[in-house]
Amino acid sequence: MTTKPNARPHTPHFSSGPCAKRPGWKFENLKNALLGRSHRSKAGKARLKRAIDLTREVLGVPANYKIGIVPASDTGAVEMALWSLLGARPVDMLSWESFGEGWVTDVIKQLKLKDARVLKAPYGELPDLKQVDFSHDVVFTWNGTTSGVRVPNGDWIKTDRQGLTICDATSAAFVQALPFDKLDVATFSWQKALGGEAAHGMLILSPRAVERLESYVPAWPLPKIFRMTKGGKLNEGIFEGETINTPSMLCVEDYIDALEWAKSLGGQAALMSRANKNLAAVEQWVAKTPWAEFLARDKNTRSNTSICIAVVDPAVEALQADAKFNFIRGMAAMLEKEEAAYDVAGHRDAPPHIRVWGGATVETSDIEALLPWLEWAFAESKAALSKAA
Repeated sequence: MTTKPNARPHTPHFSSGPCAKRPGWKFENLKNALLGRSHRSKAGKARLKRAIDLTREVLGVPANYKIGIVPASDTGAVEMALWSLLGARPVDMLSWESFGEGWVTDVIKQLKLKDARVLKAPYGELPDLKQVDFSHDVVFTWNGTTSGVRVPNGDWIKTDRQGLTICDATSAAFVQALPFDKLDVATFSWQKALGGEAAHGMLILSPRAVERLESYVPAWPLPKIFRMTKGGKLNEGIFEGETINTPSMLCVEDYIDALEWAKSLGGQAALMSRANKNLAAVEQWVAKTPWAEFLARDKNTRSNTSICIAVVDPAVEALQADAKFNFIRGMAAMLEKEEAAYDVAGHRDAPPHIRVWGGATVETSDIEALLPWLEWAFAESKAALSKAA
């Protein structure tokens, strides 16, 4: 039996969504939430507008872009974009992990677009971005949450593109540089970006996306919660705090609290620095740990939020797929029982791996305290494997 580490992370929350609350978070921070009040009241709309304005300030969203709070988390925001904007021209779908694959399914099997081309890569890699046709609309995730692979930058996106770029940025927003001049639609969710609460999504539209909304009517019916226009014009109220359906004002207050914390640190640059330090701590550890390897082997495309670590020990790699998953789940269960780490088993659709959230709300000291526990859990699990053999 191996010796347990002496210290545990102060906050063992390493889930990739919902993510850890910001350092210093307390329920008391939300005491002024407009509970029992209408979100359509003057005060309610003011708080929703505050959330939008702070999002623009911290993210650096251009003044002529629209920002809306929409239903159903990042999924709802992406679906609104796909169902409202696609069909006007051919579309390139980029997929290299489960969420990108989900958008492919929607476009191919639900919208049934005939002029859809899929550019796909396995977990740990990116498709060939040089093959993207920017006369088409393009749909992609900026950061693959379930693979730990992100696009390196926006240089591959053409400035003079004819189609729209629709970007699921849910694990990238605030900690990876999003070039809004290259993005016509960007989406994210509160619970991944800054450790907010679930069920609310953010939808950011460029002037080009607004022009498409006002000039193109899809061939299919749109549910009420997807409709962004009235009488052929953009429903401006959605982007001023008049949400399509009822939001949780408690969650709104929590998101505002996270944004104000981010602003107090120095905004997006400070948030990126925190996430980069977390990734650097894991990279130093992986470099000296024989059994650990990143799913994203290319450092230039490695995520600083969803950090995915494969177990490459020969005894584990020799296992059948189900046994490999059980090995990882066993490690995660041990860590949770010891209150050293919660929710670190990789996504069910990905190759077996440990996934550690390294976003801005996670302290580097907690990452550093976690790493010896990963070594302990691996050693214990391998010993049990050897004993069973």
